[in-house]
Amino acid sequence: MKRIAVVFLIALVTAAIASDIDWSKVRPIEEFDHYWARLPAELQYLRYSVPSARVTNGREANPGQFPYQVALVISFNQGSGLCGGSIISNDYILTAAHCVQGASGGTALVGAHNRLNNEPSQQSIVFELSGITIHPDYTANTIRNDVATIRLTNSIVFNDRVQPIRLPSPTDARTFSGRIATVSGFGRTSDDSPYTSAVVQFASNPIITFANCLDQWNNAMHVIQTQNICLSGYGGRSSCNGDSGGPLTVQEDGESLQVGVVSFGSSAGCAIGRPSVYARVTHFLDWILENSDVGEQVA
Repeated sequence: MKRIAVVFLIALVTAAIASDIDWSKVRPIEEFDHYWARLPAELQYLRYSVPSARVTNGREANPGQFPYQVALVISFNQGSGLCGGSIISNDYILTAAHCVQGASGGTALVGAHNRLNNEPSQQSIVFELSGITIHPDYTANTIRNDVATIRLTNSIVFNDRVQPIRLPSPTDARTFSGRIATVSGFGRTSDDSPYTSAVVQFASNPIITFANCLDQWNNAMHVIQTQNICLSGYGGRSSCNGDSGGPLTVQEDGESLQVGVVSFGSSAGCAIGRPSVYARVTHFLDWILENSDVGEQVA
């Protein structure tokens, strides 16, 4: 097996309620023992590498531009983690399995442009361990089936800045290769900053073919498979630490359509030009529908 530098894209914070978070103490999950305990021996050498960490070469969103974006504050034994997610119904969030494996619960912050401010559009809703459903075939060492749903304890109230994302039709077999796609999230703002972004950032690039992605990942078939969708790293634009579980979308009929869930990227640096890798929503759509109440939301 080739030693491919991969890193799950999640950053750690220090509290479970958004308004009480001490953002000065934010640090990446790569510094925590429980993160590395899940990975195989051939990836342990990455523990002391220093990846780039941001929505690289992106820009700040306009307030309300991504009304489906979620900031998940997830509770673990060693602290709390920040991940992304997307609203798929009043009661359910879609995210990555690696964000919530081993979690005891947490809080979903929706409607936030600047998560440090108490904006009128924001809603902070708790979720419990019983509300977390991880794909039963998720495997950390090969990053397979990296999807999960979260059922909230209270329903989201939709407003101008809080809306569900549209999901593909169950019969949609498109690869979306060549389409311009956008990834959004609250990842770090620079390579040398220990802090995640206070505001939503986004970056756009073309979706590339499976063959092209596999080639740029040195034929790493143990981590890149057809259940993935890949975003070109052209111009150093990429998802990175803190963006895990967030949405990759394309524009269709004047609205956003979610085609991917942020899964992983290269620990050699998010801005080096290697494609970022996502769980392909069409591949997992049946599972998502079975593990949420989102059926009526599907186009």
